[in-house]
Amino acid sequence: MTATIRPEKPSDEAAIEQVTRRAFLSHPYSLQTEQFIIRALRADDALSVSLVAEEAGRIVGHIALSPVTISDGSAGWYGLGPISVEPELQRRGIGRALMERGIVELRKIGAAGCVLVGDPAFYIRFGFANNPALVLEGIPPEFFLCLLLGTASAHGSVQFHQAFQATA
Repeated sequence: MTATIRPEKPSDEAAIEQVTRRAFLSHPYSLQTEQFIIRALRADDALSVSLVAEEAGRIVGHIALSPVTISDGSAGWYGLGPISVEPELQRRGIGRALMERGIVELRKIGAAGCVLVGDPAFYIRFGFANNPALVLEGIPPEFFLCLLLGTASAHGSVQFHQAFQATA
């Protein structure tokens, strides 16, 4: 992998939207709203960590992390997603590099933990696992994964930022 991972800049916004749109275009479980979610998170100043993968001056990947709410009141928890890589560049380590750097950035800001909805086969390599103490309504437990980053655990219902309802 020759991509450089760095924080997003304002001039990256259009490229991030295009990469995200293309990455999810053929995804079987996508509602094709991922680029709108990122835009809404940014508009609400809820994009806590936003990193791009840049290769030869071109944005080829992106990861977004934003705060989540847990019904027990636990603070410092974040939701990962969307994460996008140009379709023709997938399976080259760009997604892994974005994940690893995203976790580093969460640790830097003192995050207690991170949750996501995704394929366990990909995310377990980063330490994510199902945690029966945390639930996301409407999502099968095997696809709702958690990574504990601090010492305090959480339990209850998780709610992603309202931007995850964005449709345009």
